[in-house]
Amino acid sequence: MSYFPGPIQRPLVAAAAVAVASFSTDASDKFSFLGSSSRDCSTSNLECSSSFNSLQESHLLMVNSISDSKLAELYFVNKIRVPVPNVKFRVPVLGSNLYNSSVCSSPVVRSLYRSAEFSRFSRSSCSNGVSDSTSEFMYKWHLPEPNTVGGLSAKSKTVVVLLGWLGAKQKHLKKYAEWYTSKGYHVITFTFPMSEVMSYQPGGKAEQNVHMLVNHLADWLEEENEKNLVFHTFSNTGWLTYGVILERFQKQDPSLMKKIRGCIVDSAPVANADPQVWASGFSAAFLKKNSVATKGRVSTDESGIKVSIGSENLGPKPAPTEAALLLILKKFFEVVLHLPAVNRRLSDVLSMLSTKQPGCPQLYMYSSADRVIPADSVESFVDAQRKAGHDVRACNFVSSPHVDHFRNDPKLYASQLNQFLEECVVDHSKIR
Repeated sequence: MSYFPGPIQRPLVAAAAVAVASFSTDASDKFSFLGSSSRDCSTSNLECSSSFNSLQESHLLMVNSISDSKLAELYFVNKIRVPVPNVKFRVPVLGSNLYNSSVCSSPVVRSLYRSAEFSRFSRSSCSNGVSDSTSEFMYKWHLPEPNTVGGLSAKSKTVVVLLGWLGAKQKHLKKYAEWYTSKGYHVITFTFPMSEVMSYQPGGKAEQNVHMLVNHLADWLEEENEKNLVFHTFSNTGWLTYGVILERFQKQDPSLMKKIRGCIVDSAPVANADPQVWASGFSAAFLKKNSVATKGRVSTDESGIKVSIGSENLGPKPAPTEAALLLILKKFFEVVLHLPAVNRRLSDVLSMLSTKQPGCPQLYMYSSADRVIPADSVESFVDAQRKAGHDVRACNFVSSPHVDHFRNDPKLYASQLNQFLEECVVDHSKIR
């Protein structure tokens, strides 16, 4: 996943074109040849290559409309700190003789600070002279619900950092943020726009944005000694982002590692550079709900009850366009993940996550039905962490698709979070 110029970037853009084409209502007619070409791939690489060349040529206009410069020029700048006021004097309630106990509890002030947003905007010197009008926030601060603040000092001094999956937007993390704020926690939601990921280069803008988040967290932690962090990551993208954050903590101030009270990993990890996993992740991000990855691997038994299917050869099959997209992406990442700069950077982050994690408890929530992250990869990593002496818990949701455990079984998901947070945040503060 390096910077993708010229011949290397074009296959990925072509893959995006395939993804866009799959949304068409008459896609099956337009791409009917893909059904036979995908079957022929196992016997003739030349025929398969010819089919993909035809696909790319037939959608040349679509591919050209995705400008390389637009992907490369987008970046985030200038952190804007929005501190939460902590002034203890009474504030009058408009239209009555009542007073709020503090500035922080004033509805007017709370509405101003409810979402401390950090904007993204494009450079003024874009080559096409057109600025990006549809701004997507890189990260966003959410305050605890007003009725949960009193008497919950451990929670109110803890920030939960939600690190989104590939293609996730702020709106996708909203339900998770709301769950945490309803329990009395501060929350930061962090996402990468697809343009940032597609133009990624080691040490480049994407990592600089992570460093900006790290600096903001470090500033917040320095305000009071008893403030802490909990990380909640989604898919391999969120998990790798967590690894970059740990690296930065270690280099900037190793004592920050001790501020991490827990790490929750949703639908991850695969702790190696597996092209198939990366292809599946990008395919799901491109196709979204149209991807077979959102369906999981389930079938119905004789009693009509849905059961998980462990075999990769069973369950729903990808549509011809998705099968083509997966093949293109797999071949692409077989090359990119072995580029020296990318391989070294990825190895460093994976090493940090595998052997140098902080001593806090870890919770892994995964599924046997996940078509992006294999369950056995998660279980293997969990076993390795336990052998290394870490306090590790794990929950297999069995039948829910990738990063969809909360929606499929909200009660089980919430109970796992409640128990974990009670032990690593609330109980830990009582011991101190």
